[in-house]
Amino acid sequence: MSAPPRSTSARGRKRHAQTQTASARRWSKTVNETSDAMDIEPHVFRDGSATEIASALKRAAEESRRRKGTPFQSAMSMLNFYINRAGRNLPKTRRDTLQRAKRQLRVAFGRAP
Repeated sequence: MSAPPRSTSARGRKRHAQTQTASARRWSKTVNETSDAMDIEPHVFRDGSATEIASALKRAAEESRRRKGTPFQSAMSMLNFYINRAGRNLPKTRRDTLQRAKRQLRVAFGRAP
């Protein structure tokens, strides 16, 4: 006989979140600090236009030696990482700006369709 399905209630999720350690909840910070992710300027995603974000990512990707792929791959990966981690907390206007930054990044690296 199989066990009943796990509860997905809000109370169950909250209880689970309380049992996690602070480091487990902030794994993305650890990834940025300890992985081979490139070094970027602070608050590059929070402030600025799409063009400024794309140029900052391009500059960081080309200067950084802490990357595994090409500069384009690293820059696009970092941008996608930020968008995905922000999730539902990212306002629509900021998400639109970051999506435009993806297009600008492709243009900056000569990869525009």
